[in-house]
Amino acid sequence: MKGMDITIHARKLVYELLTLMPSPYQSASLKAMLALFLSAQGLALPEHASHKSPSALSRFLNLYHWPTTSVIRALRREVLTALLERRKVGRRPILRAIVDLTPLQKSGSFEGLEGLIHILNKKRGVQLVVLYLEVDGWRVPWGFRLWRGRGSASPATLALKLLRTLPKALTAHYRVMVLADSGFGGVEFVEGVRQLGHHAVLGVRKDRRLTDGTRLDQARSRGERVFLEGLEVPVYVAAYWLKREMVAGRSASYSVPRR
Repeated sequence: MKGMDITIHARKLVYELLTLMPSPYQSASLKAMLALFLSAQGLALPEHASHKSPSALSRFLNLYHWPTTSVIRALRREVLTALLERRKVGRRPILRAIVDLTPLQKSGSFEGLEGLIHILNKKRGVQLVVLYLEVDGWRVPWGFRLWRGRGSASPATLALKLLRTLPKALTAHYRVMVLADSGFGGVEFVEGVRQLGHHAVLGVRKDRRLTDGTRLDQARSRGERVFLEGLEVPVYVAAYWLKREMVAGRSASYSVPRR
């Protein structure tokens, strides 16, 4: 995908989003916010804006009723157009579908977020399952789902629902490779990805048990075909070093083939 093509799509999308705003004041506020983010200077807070006051941008973010559905539709339409315009000779190119669980951390109480703030993985806030699409180093968010707490749909179930929103035109044009961390390494998610006909590379704890009673980190070699406990389909092992807080530790991932 050429840089000039991306620029044209980006400009068209910005103008369309501005026209979706219900009033000239909201359109001006959105323009100021986009200018902050797109400048990529690390100065994206309301007080950094030069043409709008911090209070005006705060009202824009917190009080106005956005045409959310229209904005999402416009974003997806432009993303889909840009992805389908990509041409490559030979085999179908790979589209990476990246699933991530992202907490928007909150402290205190929020009347408008009643029932949406939960604690997960020791982090309190609004818990979002987000799906990103990436090709040729170009990554865009495609959709998200809210995790509504224990007793509701699990993050894995929400992630599968997001993957099912990918249009057939897109999955026919690309080979989809699903990437996710160990939080999505359960049986439900693996089986769901296979049923959708996608490949997957997923993080897994190194002490995960295999059907023969051994642990994943006891696999004899990288690329070995193994069976995880509770999973009927084979997976292929790869090991790597994962750095967290400047400390290196051993982890593992597995690749799940399509049916």
